[in-house]
Amino acid sequence: MRYPHLFTPITLGKLLLPNRIYSTAHAEVYAEAGGMPGERYIKYYEEKAKGGLGMAICGGSSPVSLDVPQGAWKPVNLTTDRVIEPLAKLAEAMHKHGSKIMIQATHMGRRSVFASDPWPHLVSPSGVREPVHRGNAKAIEIEEINRIIRDFAAAAKRVQAAGLDGIEISAAHQHLIDQFWSPRTNQRNDEYGGSLENRMRFGLQVLNAVRDAVGANFCVGLRMCADEFHDDGLDHETLKEIAQAMSESGLIDFISVIGSGADTHNKVANCMPPMALPPEPFVHLAAGIKSVSTVPILHAQGIRDVTQAERIIANGLVDMVGMTRAHIADPHMIMKIRNGQEDQIKQCVGANHCIDRQYSGQDVLCIQNAATSREATMPHVITKTKGTKRRVVIVGAGPAGLEAARVTAERGHEVVLFEKNTSVGGQVNIAAKAPQREQMAGIIRWFDMETKRLKIDRRLGIAADVDMILAEKPSVIVLATGGSSHTGQVPAWGVAQGLAVSSWDILSEKVAPKKNVLVYDTIGTHAGFGTADFIASRGSQVEIVTPDAKVADDVGGTTFPIFYRRLYAQGMIATPNYYLERIYAEGDKKIAVLRNEYTEILEEREVDQVVIENGALPNTELYWALKERSKNRGQTHIETLFSAKPQPALAETLKDGEFLLFRIGDCVSMHNIHGAIYDALRLCKDF
Repeated sequence: MRYPHLFTPITLGKLLLPNRIYSTAHAEVYAEAGGMPGERYIKYYEEKAKGGLGMAICGGSSPVSLDVPQGAWKPVNLTTDRVIEPLAKLAEAMHKHGSKIMIQATHMGRRSVFASDPWPHLVSPSGVREPVHRGNAKAIEIEEINRIIRDFAAAAKRVQAAGLDGIEISAAHQHLIDQFWSPRTNQRNDEYGGSLENRMRFGLQVLNAVRDAVGANFCVGLRMCADEFHDDGLDHETLKEIAQAMSESGLIDFISVIGSGADTHNKVANCMPPMALPPEPFVHLAAGIKSVSTVPILHAQGIRDVTQAERIIANGLVDMVGMTRAHIADPHMIMKIRNGQEDQIKQCVGANHCIDRQYSGQDVLCIQNAATSREATMPHVITKTKGTKRRVVIVGAGPAGLEAARVTAERGHEVVLFEKNTSVGGQVNIAAKAPQREQMAGIIRWFDMETKRLKIDRRLGIAADVDMILAEKPSVIVLATGGSSHTGQVPAWGVAQGLAVSSWDILSEKVAPKKNVLVYDTIGTHAGFGTADFIASRGSQVEIVTPDAKVADDVGGTTFPIFYRRLYAQGMIATPNYYLERIYAEGDKKIAVLRNEYTEILEEREVDQVVIENGALPNTELYWALKERSKNRGQTHIETLFSAKPQPALAETLKDGEFLLFRIGDCVSMHNIHGAIYDALRLCKDF
């Protein structure tokens, strides 16, 4: 085996694990009403167990007390005995495949919002407000401390009664325990404040109560930070002291280490490192904790490649590696390694679509794997059809077309894939040109390899027309022709007259950036800022103008801070709340006329170049040319599509020359990469 260290068993307390890879606790946003794990939740974790994962820790930030609101991130509710039965079903599903399952338990303290059921008064050591969640809190009283300690013990008993294999107590991300640890949030002058010994008191009392509740043989772990990166917070040396004390207490069986605090937007971006950060950025901090710990050290942050994970274990830096986002991208990763199918692993690229959705209160979804968390309706493994073998023509090899081709070929059909460009990838190839977004190309690299492995007839560099498509005598045509830059929406922008260019022109390097550039972004996602960053990184002065409340307004919580670091570092000017009214030429300059959203006052900017990001306009020419000739008039039956059932038209008998026509992705309307791939999977899985 190429990875002997990763596949060496390890013991956490009395718990034996078959390998050194695990999935860390994260907020899935899948729990049902009342915080109960339902079918979706269980199937999501069971898929990882089917794929060979040795252990998963579920339920990131699962509250133990009623005064932690359970709104936006839909956590598992550990405050009630009602959770025992659904957790038992989860444990049974995992154990059936030889995988272990734990859950993370916590009290969030100030790290929440009060304005959500049950509308509590939040508590923290000293009532200091938290910036990210805007959590206003009261200073906790001794009676409340004692209540919460009892709540931790009661939650641990429920977890044990459900048959889970262990519990992880969270003292990371500035939850209540590490709010007591940190001088940044603990300004008390009683027995819980002041000295480090006093500040550790609450956490040790929690662990004592948990251990008393579950006994010596049940696995209990602690998750903690290794450096808050705040001058007034906990530094690495202090956290090593805490880790040493906790490990020597005899109360815990492992420590799970993360790098960075999480109470400001800028620090949150460190906690789930996106592709803009280097790989494994905090493994050195975990190694520092390991140097003083008497229990195994687990670590997960930016470890997405199995070779990387093997090296970390082999060098003795930590004892187990978490590859959580890697398993969101491909829950069968370990099985593929064992089967010698490493080149078929759908590797996480660090886009952080998953965690950015969670920070917006949306369910966690993978940017490139539409089956993840939809296991009840969407397959991770495509099975061969038992019905008619079809000849399928797919036009367009962006993410939608590539997924359609892959799934259709896996079903056993004969597939022809047309792409007008000489390489596959579509708009993703343009997106990957932006600084800090280069790894987006990894999404396409996997599809490229898979479509070659499946021996799909790929016709690259060919702009298919109607006659060319019909000459293939298809029974099904899938159009995935994408879109074009939507710069013509407002004639006064003057793109047709050469007064402005598109972001696509810049990123594809069709047009070179000039010295003084205004980027107008109406969409607020990655594209507009990526374009501005691309231009600024080439030495230009850039102003980003947007009608939104802030630049990159629709970019998630772990990604926009990276953008803002670069915005300020490169001296870009951010101008939110302005519309671009028109552009006119004045000599060799361009004059951009801006209108304030709220005052209606007009302002002018004299620049060398105006660049517009206004999303994509669907390419529909082929659709309208083929629609009337198709048996189903190009219609997708949405009732069956949305319920994950086969299209009714597929059951019809086709005469010679007849065909069904479908379209997916941006050639219908502008979506994102995940939306395009999901479009293809849910349509083509039943071909």
